[in-house]
Parts: sequence; structure tokens; C-alpha cells
Amino acid sequence: MKLGYNEIMIVSMYFDDINDFINLEIGVKRFQGNMERFHFNPIPLNEYSRKLFTNIETFHIYEENDKIFNDGKIFKKIIWYLVSYSTYLKEKEAWNECKNIEYTKEDRKKYGNTIPSEVKSLGNGCFKQCYELTTINIPTSVSKLGNGCFKYCSSLTSINLPSSITSIGYKCFKYCPSLTSINIPSSITSFGCGCFYGCGCVEELKKNETIPRNCFEWWIRMW
Repeated sequence: MKLGYNEIMIVSMYFDDINDFINLEIGVKRFQGNMERFHFNPIPLNEYSRKLFTNIETFHIYEENDKIFNDGKIFKKIIWYLVSYSTYLKEKEAWNECKNIEYTKEDRKKYGNTIPSEVKSLGNGCFKQCYELTTINIPTSVSKLGNGCFKYCSSLTSINLPSSITSIGYKCFKYCPSLTSINIPSSITSFGCGCFYGCGCVEELKKNETIPRNCFEWWIRMW
């Protein structure tokens, strides 16, 4: 079975280096022009490799230090590295797209305690010392709670963690004495040390054998 133009283009999307694209076109004559078929850059580009992808319309930015090109037909940027919600809003105004959005403490102070549905993670200390917070809804778009995210939320009584959550950071719920209702979905595979120390539901959580014992310790010197 021979690979056609569409199949080889899909395969080459997983290349990591510009030399892989060049070797493909040099080694297989009928695949010459493969790079010209791309309307986005499948890898980060430099001055040299940019000239080989001549028909890019959507520019993907994979890392914060990637070189950005605004030449030719480019009309939209897609940002893959972690950005704050505030940055996302600015990029949205420019018709750009962000794939990895974090709700930071600064975002929360500016936009409030309601977590936007576009957010993928809550940053370190996002709701830290938010004493008036009693309950909160975490959208299913969120997969990670940062270090000290809800630390010292003394009035927080309940929280529902969606099954999208896979990671709880260090001391995430430390010193939440009013927190008596919290569910632990099976999707969570990473528990930060001291994440439940001082919670009102500690004794109940200790019955859950999937939660590491160091989640209830106080001595972790982080957050």
C-alpha cells in the first residue's frame, strides 16, 4: 500500500525537526512539495525553515520564546504555551486562539470568583486567603489546581471537583477548617503534599485509601 499526499502530510505533522521534512522530500520524489501544502506550521520555525513553509495562514506558537512571523498570508495565531486569562482576553481581541489558559490570582482579583469556562487550570494561590468564599463551581474544562490554590479559605464549606481534575497542588486546601464536603474523583492521579492539612473533612478523607498519607502532613515547606 502506497501512502498518498494526504496520508504523508498527516504523518509529517508529527515530525519534530525541519530536517525530517527536508529528508522526506529529498528521499521520495513524489512527496516533493509536501511543506507547501501546509497552511500552518507543524513545528517552531526560524528564518531558514520559515521560507520552506510558503503557504502558512495560521501560525502556531508552541513555546513562549518561539520566533513569531507576521509576514505573508498569516492572519491568525494559535498559542499553545500557558497564558493567563487576562492574556487570553487580549489575544482573543486580536482574533488569536489560546489553548492553555490559567486563571491566576491576579485574574481572580480582576474578574471575580466565577471561573470562566475557557480556563484549563487554576494558578498557584489563585483563591488563597479568599476568606469570604463559601462555595465554588469548578468547570469541567479545569484539569489542575495549583499549589496553595484555596489555602486559608476559612469560610469554604463545600467544593465539587469535576472528573476532569487530574492534579491537586501542594497545600491546595490547607487550613480550610469549614470544608466538610469535598468529593475526590478517580481521575485525580497527583496529590500534592499537605493538600488537605487542616481541613474540616480530614478524618473522612483519611478513610479514602487512594489519598497518600502525606496529604495530611503540615511540615512541607512550600506554599
